Amino acid sequence: MLVWTPGGAAELMALAPGVAVALLIVAGVWGSAFPMIKIGLEDFSAPHFTLLRHLVASLTFVPLLLLFKARLLPRRSDVPYFALLGFLGFFLYHLTLNYGSERVSAGAASLIIATAPAITAIIAALMTSDRLPPWGWFGSALSFAGVALIVLGDGAAAGLGAGFNQYAWLIVIAAVATAFFSVLQRPLFTRYRPMEVAAFATWIGTIPMLLFLPGLAGAVTAAGRASLLAGVYNGVVPSAIAYTLFAFALSRTPVTVVTAWLYLVPLFGLGAAWLLLGEVPTLLTAVGGAVAVAGVVVLNVAKQRAARRTAAASRAAVAH
Repeated sequence: MLVWTPGGAAELMALAPGVAVALLIVAGVWGSAFPMIKIGLEDFSAPHFTLLRHLVASLTFVPLLLLFKARLLPRRSDVPYFALLGFLGFFLYHLTLNYGSERVSAGAASLIIATAPAITAIIAALMTSDRLPPWGWFGSALSFAGVALIVLGDGAAAGLGAGFNQYAWLIVIAAVATAFFSVLQRPLFTRYRPMEVAAFATWIGTIPMLLFLPGLAGAVTAAGRASLLAGVYNGVVPSAIAYTLFAFALSRTPVTVVTAWLYLVPLFGLGAAWLLLGEVPTLLTAVGGAVAVAGVVVLNVAKQRAARRTAAASRAAVAH
């Protein structure tokens, strides 16, 4: 398995085999989603593609829930919380991601989303007892600096003037939305199975997307096979299956450890964008991506070392 320090990152990989496999699948599948979005947007508008993907995902969850004999509806008292998750993790995330992807390369989008672990760590530090050490803050700042370079580099490639791609900031909003989504869904795992959390959040998040229903039937009829397949693929695999696996991992592993695996997403994303679209990142985008991922690595190594010191102090206190 992947190790980036002699001792620190080994803890990140010291997961239950099922969790590690699930996260590796998630990283690969989510990486492939970025070029598929670009393919879908060739024939669909961003709102229509967002709705199509989530209608497919919503339908896919029905047989999955029945197959695994899961709940089919959330508790009434939890509906508002699921509505918040659905808005952040599905409506806001995918709408801003798809709008941004109209003018941002698939590779650059995957690199920006890779900063979600840094954002998640900051949110967790502010909202939970999970503290961020000084080097963790430095890693977060480094990651955000990398995003700025990606934005500049992708803007130059898109010919948007002065090298600044304002559409990339929509992808940044998506990264913030998914970071909140990752942190906020964990409390639900004491009452729901991972698949149930993913399904209910998807269903409720799809409801406001129905605003985009007018014209969808015509768009589907007029779309080419590649765009239709992209919508179906993203609905079934990156949405229904991958979000279920992601929820499974979150239910068994600390959120900052789980989201750290997202640094693998741009590796798969860049590879898939090259294979499917022939995209090659600009030098500035590549440097920005390396800086952003390096920031995430620094952040997680800092957190692992802080966790080891805390555990050692606790053992010493018990021994005395």
